[in-house]
Amino acid sequence: MRLRLLIAGGAGYIGSVLIPKLLDRGYEIDVVDLFWFGNHLPADTRIIHKDIFDLTVGDVAGYHQVIFLAGLSNDPMAEYAPNKNFVYNAAAPAFLAYIAKKAGVKRYVYASSCSVYGYTDNELFDEARPVSSSYPYGISKLQGEQAVMYLADDDFSVIALRKGTASGYSPRMRFDLILNTMFKCAVRDNRITVNNPSIWRPIVSTEDAANAYIRAIEASERISGVFNIASGNYTIGEAADLVRAAVEEMLGIRVNLEIKHVRDLRNYKVSIQKAENVLSFHPNNNVKSIIESLVQNMDKFEDWDNPLYYNILTLKALEARNSTAYVVGAS
Repeated sequence: MRLRLLIAGGAGYIGSVLIPKLLDRGYEIDVVDLFWFGNHLPADTRIIHKDIFDLTVGDVAGYHQVIFLAGLSNDPMAEYAPNKNFVYNAAAPAFLAYIAKKAGVKRYVYASSCSVYGYTDNELFDEARPVSSSYPYGISKLQGEQAVMYLADDDFSVIALRKGTASGYSPRMRFDLILNTMFKCAVRDNRITVNNPSIWRPIVSTEDAANAYIRAIEASERISGVFNIASGNYTIGEAADLVRAAVEEMLGIRVNLEIKHVRDLRNYKVSIQKAENVLSFHPNNNVKSIIESLVQNMDKFEDWDNPLYYNILTLKALEARNSTAYVVGAS
């Protein structure tokens, strides 16, 4: 039996890496998306151009699993439009999980975020530790996570992947993510600015993130739960050093560092032991390999300032075109 998968927001940054891998594994895939950032999926991908809130139980019936990759992604978008942030990141995944369960779907995979941890005072947090985010994005991702996990039972498996900050190449490119931003600044400006070198962040490459979703999709139907997903934990200062070293080595560019000490209340590092033990998720990447993926694909994103590479700019453009109607797309 070939599994049928419905992937909400599948044309986004992670989905554009994940979908080709799933097609290569023989899955039947439909992507529901509004294509805010264009369509970079394989030509044979089946597409449903629809708002998530317009989906019905009948639309979702017949799929074995639903994967939620949609919503508003990152803190700047959430802080710019907190009302839409809570609708897209909390209500939308809850609604889709609700109708998926009614439709007889067997598994629901939700794209959560390590940002739910907020500030951890340099402790390594696993999934059992308390969450404390005070920012709109982290709060909304936790609300979405709690809503979908509440629906889990013996007949409806729910897996939430708390991903670290994604970075690396994707056909749907972004330069508003920490390592990608550092790479852009190093190559374009020969300078990386670090606002606070001491704070911690878990980083996940696009390849490792996609593989984590594959592990979740292919896990036993008896498995439900929340799982941290990361390629590694780094201080921002260390990440900048590694990006600079990789760019200088691979491109022969001299890169300067500008270190500031701006207070930041977001500080967290995570354990992925549960994902390793339960899902058999084992990351293959680090900062250097992430930068290598960007270097290898530089010919595909020559325009550093393309608004489509920055989620907040795309949101503002959509808002300018239509000040009354908002839709759920891919991140």
